[in-house]
Amino acid sequence: MFALSSALNYYLYNGPTDMRKSFDGLCNVIQSRMNRNPLSGEVFLFINKRRDRMKLLRWEYSGFILYYKRLESGTFELPVYRTGESSTAIYWPQLMMMVEGISLQHVRTRKRHLLTKIG
Repeated sequence: MFALSSALNYYLYNGPTDMRKSFDGLCNVIQSRMNRNPLSGEVFLFINKRRDRMKLLRWEYSGFILYYKRLESGTFELPVYRTGESSTAIYWPQLMMMVEGISLQHVRTRKRHLLTKIG
């Protein structure tokens, strides 16, 4: 089934990506530049230099799924990441805000209690 959810791990490639790349080209970037396994079931995000196109690549049990979004106007805002790192782990809410055009820099998150193990 074609589905993305908060249960998956998401990794954004920090460099600009040539959007002519398809499955094999993106898998090469995942392996050689991100040092990750494209068959892991994780979702890998790629954004072009102009930041108006995004591709997401994910392996499911029988093959790869490629999602592609092209903005008609505006750009995707990227999360802050450490210089020199090839990829950044992002969370589902960050991805949704990027896709919907909500500024990641101006969002305020409220404090939440963390569950701790008992015993």
